[in-house]
Parts: sequence; structure tokens; C-alpha cells
Amino acid sequence: MAEGMNFELSDDQQLIRKSVAELCKRFDDQYWMEKDLAHEFPTEFYEAMAKGGWLGIAIPEEYGGHGLGITEATILAEEVARSGGGMNAATAIHLSIFGMHPVVVHGSEELKQRVLPRVAAGELHVCFGVTEPGAGLDTSRITTFAKRDGDHYVVNGRKVWISKALESDKILLLARTQSYDSVEKKTDGMTLFLTDLDRSKVDIRPIKKMGRNAVSSNELFIDGLRIPVEDRVGEEGKGFKYILDGLNPERMMIAAEALGIGRVALDRAVRYANERVVFDRPIGMNQAIQFPLADSLAHLDAAELILRKATWLYDNGKPCGREANTAKYLCADAGFTAADRALQTHGGMGYAEEYNVARYFREVRVMRIAPVSQEMILNYLGSHVLGLPRSY
Repeated sequence: MAEGMNFELSDDQQLIRKSVAELCKRFDDQYWMEKDLAHEFPTEFYEAMAKGGWLGIAIPEEYGGHGLGITEATILAEEVARSGGGMNAATAIHLSIFGMHPVVVHGSEELKQRVLPRVAAGELHVCFGVTEPGAGLDTSRITTFAKRDGDHYVVNGRKVWISKALESDKILLLARTQSYDSVEKKTDGMTLFLTDLDRSKVDIRPIKKMGRNAVSSNELFIDGLRIPVEDRVGEEGKGFKYILDGLNPERMMIAAEALGIGRVALDRAVRYANERVVFDRPIGMNQAIQFPLADSLAHLDAAELILRKATWLYDNGKPCGREANTAKYLCADAGFTAADRALQTHGGMGYAEEYNVARYFREVRVMRIAPVSQEMILNYLGSHVLGLPRSY
């Protein structure tokens, strides 16, 4: 990695951007609109990405991946969202790309050899099972319990907002192996597993939601799921620590996707503002239209810079909590505002499905909530960076 600051993408990084954009061109707005309205998983897109070798971009080479950094992964994620695929496209592949990070770092050699090459090749869909109805953002409060039984664990509990559970073969599952009341440190006693999503023991129910409907979000009811000890990631009781390892990269991925949607929304708004003639002139000539779009350009550009700094720090092994959180915060806001303004620029037609900005608007709205809300990021920056008293 070059020393000091360098704002240019390397030749390899530019090639990634170009190649991904080229591949995504095969899946136009019409494709995504139809998938979204039909609540149908974008299998063709997923398979094309897998065939291109993109799913393994951040998985080490010895497990069938490319072993590249989070910088390259975010370039890919941004380009995928920017193609017009938005969050439907990004979430179809998102977990295969960054979600395996705790396994890469903490999994046994046997588990990695068994699972990672198949994830990198796109043969295995994986979902991420952390959130619960009664726990929300306070992960220490999860109650899904894994009880040791010989060389297995038996798991019972509930999970919610599990993306892609319908399509997934495996689940990266966080469960308590010691109860909340029996541990001194509340984040202890949780264990991470990467195991088969056995449909006979897990009832999967899709949640009806505002947008991003090509990729399901689900509630899971787990009743007597048996997990072999070999499917445990790392040590018993250390699962929360392992998951923390993946949080900064996840925030950067989400930031990149919000940025991508903001960019495509802005492109569409500019095109419409140049073409649409009212009162004998293009509406883009009106400052009430032009200024908000120019303002969004400035905010997207600024948000992109902090994201680039965050991924550079991470890839160079430096602390990046402040930058990763700031990037997610600013990209989510800039992306949402750009989509909102794009919708406004289209006027009544912005509300119609045929112009696609309504879909971008619905999909980018979730970035201000997930995977962590804007308010929780301000809590982090307030207490961990500014040193103010913790408010929660």
C-alpha cells in the first residue's frame, strides 16, 4: 500500500469498477423493477456475479477467493447499487462478500475449507442470524439458546429481520450458551455458529416490508435445531467479540451501497431535469431544481471521501471505528437526500414505478436504520470519540 494520502484508485481498483459496471449493465432498471414487484430473488444476477468470481472478492485465496481488501469490496458494492440494482442487488450478494469475515478470522481450518470455497463460488447462500424481536440493538439481550448435548448443540429461539433466509443453505447464527444473568460481562456467553438452515427445525416467515422486496427479510422460529460442534466458529462464549470484528467492514459496505444509490438517483434526476420542459424551458434551468441537485453532489462527494479514508485505514490495519461509523452516517444521509430530491425533481412521475426513483427512495431509506441506526452512530461518536458520558 502506498504511503501517505493518495486519492487515485489503483489500476486494479479501476478495473474492478469498470468490470462490475459492465456486468451490471445486463440487468437494467426494468429487471430490478420486475423482481421487486414480484418479490422474486434475482437469481440471474446472483449467478452472473458468482460466475464472474466477484462473491469471493474478500475471501482469502487459499479458500477460493481473491483475498482483496475492504476497499475493493466497497468499490464493488457501490458499483452494484449504482447500476440501478440498489439494495435488491447489493443484498443479494452482500453477505457472501463481507459476512464471512468472522469465519475467516476465527473459524477452524476444517470449517473454512469446508464452507468458504463454496461461498466464494456462489454455491452456498448464507444468511446472518443475530437480531431478535426482544433485543433490538442491544445484542447482549438475545435469548436464543444453544444447549450443549454431547457433540452437538440444541438451539431454540427466535430471530428477526434475517435477510435472504428463504434462499439460504446456511446461517451464521449467534446464540447464548450462558444466560444473560449468569455472566459478569453481559457480552460474554454468546457463541457463533455457521450451520445448515434445517427447514424441519426452523420455520421461516417473510416480513411484509416497504421496499427491497426482491430479497426477503424474515422472522425465524428455531425449534430444536441440532448443530454439530464442528460448526462452531472459534471458542464457546466468544461469539460477540467475533462479530464485532465484522462491524466496521459492514458499515463501510452499507455506506458504499447508500453512496451508489445516491449517485444513480442523482444521475436520473439530472437526466429528467434536462429533458422535461415546463413553461417553455427545461426544469433544470430553475434554481429550485438545480441547487438541491448540486448540493447533493457536494454531499455525496464529501461522504465518499470519509468512506475512502475508512477503508484505507482498515486495509492498512489501523483503527477505523470513528471513520467507519462516520462514513455510514454521512453516506446514508447523503444517499437518502439525493433519492428524495430525485423523486421531487420527477414530480408526480417520481411516484410512478416506471421512473425507478421511487424504488431507489424506498431502498435507500433503510440505510438510516440498518444495520445500526443513525442515532446509535451518534451515541458511538459522542461517547467513544468525544468522550461524553454514555447515554444508553
